[in-house]
Amino acid sequence: MSKSTFYVTTPIFYPNAKPHLGHSFTSIVADSITRFQRLMGMDSMMLTGTDEHGDKLAQTAAKEGVTPQELVDANSPKFRQLMDKLSVGPHRFVRSTDPHHTAKVRDFLQLVYDKGDIYFGEYGGHYCTGCERFYTEKELENGLCPQHLKAPEYISEKNYFFRMSKYADWLRQHILDNPDFIQPEQYRKEVLAILDSGELEDLCISRPKTRLTWGIDLPFDKDYVCYVWFDALLCYLTPLNWPDGEEYKKYWPGHQHIIGKDILKPHGIFWPTMLKSAGLELYRRVNVHGYWLVRDTKMSKSLGNVVDPLDMIDTYGVDVFRYFLMRDMTFGQDASFSEEGLVGRFNSDLANDLGNLFSRVLSMAARYFDGQSPAVGAPGEAEKQIQALAANSFRNFQSLFDKFRFSNGLEALWELVRALNKYVDASAPWALHREGKTRELGTVIHTLLDIMRKVALHLWPVMPGTAEKLLAQLGQTIDPDNTNLADEADTFGLFPAGVRLASSSNLFPRIEENKEAQPARNAKKEKAGTPDKKADPIEFADFEKIDLRVGTILSAEKHPDADKILCFKVDLGEETPRSIVSGIAQYFAPADLQGKQVIVVANLPCRRIRNVESQGMLLTAEDETGLTLVAPDGHKAPGTRIY
Repeated sequence: MSKSTFYVTTPIFYPNAKPHLGHSFTSIVADSITRFQRLMGMDSMMLTGTDEHGDKLAQTAAKEGVTPQELVDANSPKFRQLMDKLSVGPHRFVRSTDPHHTAKVRDFLQLVYDKGDIYFGEYGGHYCTGCERFYTEKELENGLCPQHLKAPEYISEKNYFFRMSKYADWLRQHILDNPDFIQPEQYRKEVLAILDSGELEDLCISRPKTRLTWGIDLPFDKDYVCYVWFDALLCYLTPLNWPDGEEYKKYWPGHQHIIGKDILKPHGIFWPTMLKSAGLELYRRVNVHGYWLVRDTKMSKSLGNVVDPLDMIDTYGVDVFRYFLMRDMTFGQDASFSEEGLVGRFNSDLANDLGNLFSRVLSMAARYFDGQSPAVGAPGEAEKQIQALAANSFRNFQSLFDKFRFSNGLEALWELVRALNKYVDASAPWALHREGKTRELGTVIHTLLDIMRKVALHLWPVMPGTAEKLLAQLGQTIDPDNTNLADEADTFGLFPAGVRLASSSNLFPRIEENKEAQPARNAKKEKAGTPDKKADPIEFADFEKIDLRVGTILSAEKHPDADKILCFKVDLGEETPRSIVSGIAQYFAPADLQGKQVIVVANLPCRRIRNVESQGMLLTAEDETGLTLVAPDGHKAPGTRIY
């Protein structure tokens, strides 16, 4: 039985400069939704490419002293290279200068011309070279292009026009009859407002060679070249070998586009009317995202706030970059990019939540079951509850992701990750081991491993490399073409016994800002005795994430390579004492601390401080009299939870 198909496109990027954050985001979205649909059992394909004709590109080439062809030949590969860096795997990469594309554009033009929907006339209008389009008086804002905030040039010349206004009423009714055609809703309303105004004009689709020679010749007049938008939109169609190719017949029905809001009119009005004129099936949906802002301002080379995605990838890794973009933009709305925000998201979601979960569970499996998955036991009430929560989380993720609500989908997945960490705390595997309850302990660990595998599968569309590493740590692999995420929400307890697991996991070491071994203090005070600035309020749910335990110091010694650091072995009621490193050597003699009870933050991810592993943090207090270790009032059993 053949699979249903899913075909999605990015905009065809303009290669007059190197790629930036906007190109990266659209490409990552397209790749993620393609991977997701593949896991949902679809025969999925993604297309991207470069739009290499037009005034703007010709002007850039002239400024650089090269031909337009030389410019695009130099810049188009940068977009291919970006896809590789982003772990984006487009199945088709089209260039509008490809001979195949050029021939198909001429065929399409001739088809629409023969239908009588292209005519010759004279027109005068406000032309913005940056947008490569004419604007009406009403579309200008204080006489300026709304995108580039520059006064367009008024041009009057004879050209060829597409009878776009002929299809205005039809398009309006199609949008009303198909509410999903343009999403999110605010952009659907924006297009309807243009159509309802009754002012939709015909589209100028040519440029005279007396003004521009860099373009595709019109098949019915060699003195004119095709308007760049009429050319570029056809890049979605021509690589499928329209009109008779097998891929066109297979993938074209129900295809979708992903675009930025600045190119809504070409995709929401030009493109569907072109397809209607040519007698072709329309796309199912155009998905419109907002801008990435930097310091609340749209990125601009002149403002110097353009984010280079390659810098972010080189610093933080491609999967972290992908996760941040998919998690922090509500699709359709503008979002703010900052490196600080990326680091914060890394530490909270990836280090504290996901990384901590894998680190804890794999370490316990290594300690209690010799690094192998235990046999499944009969689930208790706690196991049934976490499985029910997991099923709901996976269904929510799948539904939201399919609707391009990526941030909400990832939050649904992270609600489960946080719940799994709480399940570890409530189940207390270390206590079950100490009490000899091996069967119950095996059930807890098996339940965790089973759901963690499913979490990694759901994460693969967004963080493919990370998901594969997490699965490898669980002794598992992924076969995208033989995986169905829908099934993962309905079946539990099938993780095989006896699988060799990784003994530890540290994919997300917490990112610190130039701090050298000061886990005992959040920051230096300006002077002793001066209270720290009051911290911002947090939600109670955030506080609940902190696992505070009573510990007993078994040993303390100076770090061999750092005078300010002490290395501790601390009993937290677990089978193996914790190794904890703290920068408090100037306050305490190691011999004085042996046997002392302390309060430990027990669910921090492992870090290496000066090549020594630290598996938690000691709480301290400091005033003008010095620094003290926070301790319980009276002796408590090691591992006692602090609430």
